[in-house]
Amino acid sequence: MKSLQTLDLNLLKAFLVLMDERNVSKAAERLAITQPAMSGVLARLRDSFDDPLFVRVQRGVIPTNRALELARQVKKVLNEVEQLLQPPQFDPKTAELTVRITCTDYAMRAVIVPFLHLLKIQAPKIKVAVLAINESIVQNQLEQRQIDFALVTPDFQAPDIHAKNLYDERYICAVRYDHPIAQQTELTLEQFCQLEQALISYHGGSFSGVTDKALQAMGLQRNVSLSVQNFIVLPELLAQSDLLAVVPERLITHLNNLKRFEPPLKIQGFTKTLIWHERIHKDPAYRWLRELIEKACLVEEE
Repeated sequence: MKSLQTLDLNLLKAFLVLMDERNVSKAAERLAITQPAMSGVLARLRDSFDDPLFVRVQRGVIPTNRALELARQVKKVLNEVEQLLQPPQFDPKTAELTVRITCTDYAMRAVIVPFLHLLKIQAPKIKVAVLAINESIVQNQLEQRQIDFALVTPDFQAPDIHAKNLYDERYICAVRYDHPIAQQTELTLEQFCQLEQALISYHGGSFSGVTDKALQAMGLQRNVSLSVQNFIVLPELLAQSDLLAVVPERLITHLNNLKRFEPPLKIQGFTKTLIWHERIHKDPAYRWLRELIEKACLVEEE
C-alpha cells in the first residue's frame, strides 16, 4: 500500500507539467532539468501511483485514464499547499478578534485611550481587554496567551519577548488652575520644597520617588503629605486641593483645570515600551495592532 511518506510534492508539480506539455523533453526544459532526470521523475510517478500515467505516442506522450482522473485532484492539492505557504490576509475593517493588553492606569490614559480612538475608526469589530499589570507575571501571561501585549519600561527582559520603545516621557509639576501660585510664570526651587505635595507610589505606601532622589543629591527635601497608588485619581485630587504633584506630562495633557510648571530641578523621565511574545511576532493582525499603538502615541504627542 502506497504511503504519503513516499510521495514528493515536486513529483506532483512535474505531473502537472507533463499534463500540460504532453512531451517529456519540453517538460524537462520547463522544469529546468535534463531529459534523463525527467525520465527518472516519470518513473517515480509511475511507481507512486502504480500506473503508466503517460504513454508514448508518435509526437510525445498521452495521459492514461488514471492520469486524467488524477489531474484535477493534484491541481487542487497543490493549490491548497500553495495557500498554506502564503501569509494570512488581514483586513482591519472586517477583522473580529479580542486583543488583551496589560498596563498601568497611567499607560491606560497615555496610550490606550488614543489607541482606542484610532481602533474604533479603523477596526470597529476588534475588542480590547485592558488588564491591570503585574510585571512579575507578565512573561508567563504572554507565554500562556493570557495577554497579547504589555506596556512596560525598557528594563523588562525575558526570553522570546520582542519590544518597541513608544516614546520618552518627562515629568512636569501640576496644581489646580486657581491655586495660590497659579498666576506665576515659573516655580522656584524654594517654593517647590515648601509646597505640600502628593506623590504616586507605584507599589503603594511610599513617600519618596525619583524626584526625592534628585533633591537628596542637592541636600534638599520636599513636603510630601499624600501618597496614592493610582495615577488616574491624582488629577482630581489636585483639582480639589492646594496640593502640587510631579506627574508624567501625558497624564494631564488634555486637562484644562490644571496649571503646569516646569520643574525647578532636573527629574529623570522614563520610556514607555510595548512588548509581545514571539508567538504573535509575524501575525499580520498583531503586527497591524502594534503599528496602530505606535501611531496612537505619535498622535498624542501632537
